Amino acid sequence: MKTLRRALIPLALLSLKSAAYSQKKDSIPLKVRAFFADKIPQARNFNLEYTLVTPSSFSSQLQGKDLPDNKVKSFQQMKANANIYFIKNKSWLLSTALQYRYTSIMNEAPVIPRTESEKNFHYHSEALNLTYFSKLFKKTAIYSANISTDGSDRHFERVRGMLTASLILKATPKVKMSVGIAGIIDPSTQIPVLPVFTYENRFSNSWVLDILLPKKVLMRKDVFSNGRISLGTEMDNTSFYIYRDSNTYEFRQVVINSGVIYEHNLGGNFIGTFKTGLRTNINSRAFNKQDSFNDYIWKGTYRPSVYFNAGISYNPFEKRRTNQ
Repeated sequence: MKTLRRALIPLALLSLKSAAYSQKKDSIPLKVRAFFADKIPQARNFNLEYTLVTPSSFSSQLQGKDLPDNKVKSFQQMKANANIYFIKNKSWLLSTALQYRYTSIMNEAPVIPRTESEKNFHYHSEALNLTYFSKLFKKTAIYSANISTDGSDRHFERVRGMLTASLILKATPKVKMSVGIAGIIDPSTQIPVLPVFTYENRFSNSWVLDILLPKKVLMRKDVFSNGRISLGTEMDNTSFYIYRDSNTYEFRQVVINSGVIYEHNLGGNFIGTFKTGLRTNINSRAFNKQDSFNDYIWKGTYRPSVYFNAGISYNPFEKRRTNQ
């Protein structure tokens, strides 16, 4: 799921953004192209953020046996991302996505008996994306291939691949819509093939419905002179590697964050972001790196908690334009 999530936003942005870019000489209106270079772009070239989650209790099982109830006393995370384009023309786009994530977790009692209750984890991932634009059924089609690696502060751990295809169904100043499919080459993935759907509708009251399934559903609106507020739900994940008894395990947690997001253009291509709301755990599992997510040795069930997220991004490659 984390591999899919890493590719979903670039896929959706390429689907919509390239509708304007690859058809620059076709019938896509100038207002549609200008939309993708607004003052608060959805794709961030460089991003740094901090997340704090309030304490929550959880139950768990180890190899099918119930463990005593436990509590997360502290959960903090720092994340840094970079998205850089190397080649960008009418038919091809080559880019890289880099991520580093530091996670600190303190539990009331050790998750696994006779182990420490506090851990700091380092996780990194690197991806190279190649995208090709063409025509299918007289509509813009986007095909992409992705290869990525990840690991910890000790080792590189996995090499993954992804193939995607999407079709722009509509691209007007009011409505933008695309459909696609993503195939993941990774033995540990939960769902190897998944449909992807993006939809955006700008209503007359200035609210915008922004859907990227299965990643997010948001209602957003520009506020003040340089701000934007969003209400809705986003999917997020935490993953890292654990080394014990000469074995390598992966911990993977998928959550749904529901709440409010405020973004503010700070000037000079800097954007500040603040998020808060309810964090709901979908699944949390640990499994041997050689196995799949479904062949877990440990799983946890967490009660909802409140999250706070603050970040700043810098977008030197985004051209500033006024809304048209």
